[in-house]
Amino acid sequence: MMRTIDTESTPNARPAGADTGPRRERAPGLRLPWTWSGAWSGAWIWAAGLCLLYATVAVRRHQLMRTTGYDLGIFEQAVRAYAEFRAPVVPLRGEDFNLLGDHFHPLLAVLAPLYRLFPSPLTLLVAQSALLALAVVPLFRWAVRAVGPRGAHAVAAGYGLSWGVASAAAFDFHEVALAVPLLACSLEALGRRRWTAAVAWAAPLLLIKEDLGLTLAAIGAYIALKGREDRRVRRFGLATAAAGLIGSALEIKVLLPALDATGGYAHGGQLAAAHGSLLSALAHAPLDLLRPDIKGTTLILVFAPSALLALRSPLALIALPTLAWRMASENVFHWGTAFHYSAVLMPVVFAGLLDVLGRETNRRTVRAALATVLAVTAVLVPSFPLAQLAQRATWHSTPHLQTARELLARIPDGATVAASNRLAPQLTSRCTVVLFPTFPVGGRLYEYRRGPLPAPTAEWIVHDPEAPEAWPYRRGHWPYPLEQQREELAAAQRTHGYEVVARRDGITLLHRRGTA
Repeated sequence: MMRTIDTESTPNARPAGADTGPRRERAPGLRLPWTWSGAWSGAWIWAAGLCLLYATVAVRRHQLMRTTGYDLGIFEQAVRAYAEFRAPVVPLRGEDFNLLGDHFHPLLAVLAPLYRLFPSPLTLLVAQSALLALAVVPLFRWAVRAVGPRGAHAVAAGYGLSWGVASAAAFDFHEVALAVPLLACSLEALGRRRWTAAVAWAAPLLLIKEDLGLTLAAIGAYIALKGREDRRVRRFGLATAAAGLIGSALEIKVLLPALDATGGYAHGGQLAAAHGSLLSALAHAPLDLLRPDIKGTTLILVFAPSALLALRSPLALIALPTLAWRMASENVFHWGTAFHYSAVLMPVVFAGLLDVLGRETNRRTVRAALATVLAVTAVLVPSFPLAQLAQRATWHSTPHLQTARELLARIPDGATVAASNRLAPQLTSRCTVVLFPTFPVGGRLYEYRRGPLPAPTAEWIVHDPEAPEAWPYRRGHWPYPLEQQREELAAAQRTHGYEVVARRDGITLLHRRGTA
């Protein structure tokens, strides 16, 4: 029966296949009067506080027009389609572009009922904030058992203020936010040797992103390793590992090509580009792991929030699939610490920390480790986006922003609009939006054309030449140089039948003659 696979027991019991070393529920000397109701309330207080913190950064960033069509607008169009019972066709990615052909994330549909009630990009940003914050609940519960209630608050602060979570919370919306609490719950179950629960929490990862099947496989490998003396547990772990590998393979080789307009896996070339093929890229991966230097820096920073102690835990192996594909990728964004790519690693890092400290018998060592975690957290916070809350510019609205809002308000609901990247997510909840100038061309991933672009077909064009610096982007224009954007704007008026409706503070609003 499946029940035999779970081996959670009292601290003095030894399930079949368990380690022979001593097990402790928490470090000696750190036990304080504490009830499970207190642990639950403490966990949820942390979750509520972190959700408010993340949502404040994310919402304020959107109000300052620092969010982008790529990616907040893209995901809003997908969730809006689900809410309207349509396939996730995303105009920002190209005509008739099904977003399930880009990354396999059908679990995004769970946000559709919430979006139907509150159709706004803020719904996605707040939902992401809540998902990232929820991961602190299982980590806090585990920490109470491992290091006591006071130590649990240190672990919660370390996770909640960690740079990987902060970077995700402050950059638009991404599907991996769904994976973070699921993975945290799975890791807590692993810590309690509840193998069935661990797999049940991790199985939905297959529906969040195609590479997360490899993370599920790593969880299965961990179970097989820990249960190597119990045949049933070992088989269960190996079956889980096989399911994760097969799931990712089917998604990458069958489902994504079937849904992609080009008939292939759009992101596969990022692994094969440097060495000519995917197999060659994997063969060179050990040599490429630390080249260029930014990769080594990222690898250190990933485990730094745990004071590097997570590296002593076998749970750290669960981070390997994500780290491997990122370091092997030719996309330079994957190598660094910006964006959302490290969010799924933070629960693994803190689970590894708790695994190590839960086995530590020296009270002073535990306290010193937790103090180091807090010190590292304090040092890193100013370099990452939560520090935006302390910046005056975050709370200051400029006349340019007010002008942009007034011009956008002149576009009627239901219209088709070609908008600059930072204006796009201000319209995606009520209009059909594409990017201006047209990008990507023909649905191809990240293809830039320096020559003439296809003629715009939207009823409205709104263009803002101002591109303020907004983390994680430096000041600049995307996807094309400002000169090329201005040439396309002039061509729209000269050749394609658009007339100027308004031009204020550099922002241009055009409407096509003959459209309603």
